[in-house]
Amino acid sequence: MQFAFGFLLLLGYLTVLVSLHELGHLLLAKKFGFKIEEYFIGFGPKLWSRKRGEIEYGVKAIPGGGYVKIAGMNPYEEVAEVDLPRAYGSKPIWQRALVIFCGPGVHFVVAVLIFASWVFFFGDPALPPQPVVASVEQTLNGSPSPARLAGLQPGDRIVAVGDLTNPTAQQLSVYVTDHAGQPVAYRIERQGVTRTITMTPIAVRNGNGVIVKGRIGIFLGPTYPGVVKSMTQGGWWLWYSVDASVHSVTHVFGPSGVGRLYDSLVHGTPRDPNGGASVVGVGQQTGALVSQGAWGTLLELLGFITVFIGLVNLIPLPPFDGGHLALLVIEKVRGKAMDYRRVIPVAAVVVGFLVIFVLATAVLDIVQPLPGP
Repeated sequence: MQFAFGFLLLLGYLTVLVSLHELGHLLLAKKFGFKIEEYFIGFGPKLWSRKRGEIEYGVKAIPGGGYVKIAGMNPYEEVAEVDLPRAYGSKPIWQRALVIFCGPGVHFVVAVLIFASWVFFFGDPALPPQPVVASVEQTLNGSPSPARLAGLQPGDRIVAVGDLTNPTAQQLSVYVTDHAGQPVAYRIERQGVTRTITMTPIAVRNGNGVIVKGRIGIFLGPTYPGVVKSMTQGGWWLWYSVDASVHSVTHVFGPSGVGRLYDSLVHGTPRDPNGGASVVGVGQQTGALVSQGAWGTLLELLGFITVFIGLVNLIPLPPFDGGHLALLVIEKVRGKAMDYRRVIPVAAVVVGFLVIFVLATAVLDIVQPLPGP
């Protein structure tokens, strides 16, 4: 039930995101006077459509994508002579580039709004938080968390950890990580009474066994900025997520990521926690967050997913939008039109790789799920 709800929630969000992505292409193409024939969400058999003006709008049976059909973009279709001035290849390169970029560009706008909403309603972990316990996790790695065992409660104020007095969240994180697996003394203030407790942080390791974080199972109360500051911080989180997603894209689709995926699928080796996940795996994560009531973390996750998909769309290979942009750059350098039929085999190879990759990660998400969020 948890997975089903998470999967449907994620699928609904991705459908909205795809609709906005394609709407970005559509609106700018209309602005520049391109001949637009179709705007569809989904692929395969047509479920519903309606024609308004010269554009047919509709929904198809297979979710997970969508498209805007502009006359002249398909190199195997003839364009009516009357439509040639409005065909894709007849428009200036800069207009074609903006129309193509506007699709993935929508992702970054949506991500800023998601991150800004997250910051506004749930606080910004990048800002110095109050040193007050907001919540206590009951378990870590399947066992009672150190914070639960020590009896920490929401509202407890951390006045010292080790030799640090009134530490910030960043100082706490660094100190606890440096002392993962070692007893650490905390001074806690509760209702005006201060006491000292000792907890041993649990080490969180990456796929190579290296400690990346120490945790005791608490979340500190965040700082809640206003609307303007939330939008500013939303832009900051966009920049941060773009940087993180660039590294993630190169890792997931690079030799090490694909090799680790193959080893996990064929030899059963442990999965890379920073590796790829299909909609099945992300649906599992989404369902877990909903069941925990972690709506803030869910918003954060959706923001990162939005940026990640936007960057994948900018990979400079057909049939991605980035592939179309790369062809326009080549066309500009050469000074003459490209024969797009020559890149169809490249697009077929890329699509084939993606299908295999998605199926492989979906199988792993079922038989060897990633750890919970």
